[in-house]
Amino acid sequence: MPNLAITNFNLVCATLGGFITLFGLVSYLFKERFYLSEALISLLAGITFSPHAANLIKPLEYAEGSQESLDTITLYFTRLVLGVQLVLAGVQLPSKYLQREWKSLALLLGPGMIGMWISSSLLIWALIPNLSFIHSLAVGACVTPTDPVLSNSIVKGKFADKNIPKALQKIIIAESGANDGLGYPFLFFALYLVKYVDDSGGTSRAMKNWFGETWGYTVLLSVVYGATVGWIAKELLHWAQENKFVDRESFLVFAIALALFIIGTCGMIGSDDVLACFVAGNVFTIDDWFRLETLDDSLQPTIDMLLNLSIFMWFGAVCPWATFLHNDVVPIYRLISLGVLILLFRRVPIVYAMHWKITQIEEKQQALFVGFFGPIGVSAVFYLYISLEFLGQVTVEGVVRKDASGLADTMRVVIWFLAMCSIVRTFVFKITLKHHAKLIYSGGAWPEHSNWQIGLSSFGTSVCITCSRRRIADLARIVSQKRGYSTRRTDYGWEILNALSGAQPMDLNLLWSL
Repeated sequence: MPNLAITNFNLVCATLGGFITLFGLVSYLFKERFYLSEALISLLAGITFSPHAANLIKPLEYAEGSQESLDTITLYFTRLVLGVQLVLAGVQLPSKYLQREWKSLALLLGPGMIGMWISSSLLIWALIPNLSFIHSLAVGACVTPTDPVLSNSIVKGKFADKNIPKALQKIIIAESGANDGLGYPFLFFALYLVKYVDDSGGTSRAMKNWFGETWGYTVLLSVVYGATVGWIAKELLHWAQENKFVDRESFLVFAIALALFIIGTCGMIGSDDVLACFVAGNVFTIDDWFRLETLDDSLQPTIDMLLNLSIFMWFGAVCPWATFLHNDVVPIYRLISLGVLILLFRRVPIVYAMHWKITQIEEKQQALFVGFFGPIGVSAVFYLYISLEFLGQVTVEGVVRKDASGLADTMRVVIWFLAMCSIVRTFVFKITLKHHAKLIYSGGAWPEHSNWQIGLSSFGTSVCITCSRRRIADLARIVSQKRGYSTRRTDYGWEILNALSGAQPMDLNLLWSL
């Protein structure tokens, strides 16, 4: 007589497969009509199937009852998702985008990240009781990077194409990809001080490790390694394609396989696999060949979606929900206040102060959009577990030091809470953006449907075209960039027509494609 085999493996397959199947049936309705992100839906599903509710997903049981093993599983899962996401982000950016937009990226990754780190740390120091400033720097470093996974729910897809200028989409993707890997210097600056500051000569030893191990071995090595692997992979794929050695299926999955290779090899040498993946993706498509070849392919977005659904379901199941109310670190009213203040002051002031130097941010409304939009998600959880792993090695006579243990407890509560707040905030942000999208375009001064008649006479070719004001703005940016003009335009009047009147023949073709 057959017996039921209700094993964990069967339960996970049935639960995950059933959820993705049912979600797929109504995915367009949820995402395009109700503006619900995959992250929020998957998080709610994870809570529903977790031990807190239906008990179909049992993370601690998979880790054989060990919290340490569960932390390791979560760390590796986030590494996998971030690595794949960042290679795909690098692949999707236009040719030599980092080189062409290095000034804007330098501002966002330099003063921008420092400003976010300091402001977040000050807020955490002010609201978390009995927390030293050095400890608050470690907590703030985890929430400094903008999460590329949550960013995709706003800056990719039909919603983004309708409501967000292309230039903003690309700079946000590039920033979120690069600053994920650059979170290491901020985090380990604080962690090395925590470890060595009480020792004789501890500060100099901490700085030696920070410059040598973090900047030299972790960051710079990962950049060189990612660029080298990306270039070799590009040349090999070109060679295989020219000789007709590679089939279409293998060609399409090449970028994802590249991500897995970098994650594994960088993990073995102990370097920054997240940053290496992003650099490799950029170098891999530096000639735009692979990006254009896979532009209409759906394999990469499909893999991306499956990973996103899985990771946020896992987060819903492993998140320490009960500790938000019952902990020895911080009361819930302070946590809620921290979540609100982080939203308002973590990113907005520094981005708004710099926006006139960032060419993709043309107006004050766009500066507020970029400032408010800085999600905290998978990358924050990744750095949380990197920190917990490091703090577990700060010992005295084989026992974790008391201050390191206290910092670990604080980080677990605060970072998880801020990540959950950010997932919900992304949903609210998306709805707000949908109803006020015109504010991103010149304060909504001109309606989207208003058309202009444009007359061009260039190289003996006369063209008269009717197009919307938004299309004119997009074209003006393209032409201006090609001709070296400033792309910071708040007046789309004669300046745009002047830019268009000097368009090259290729630019006229771009006008037709718009």
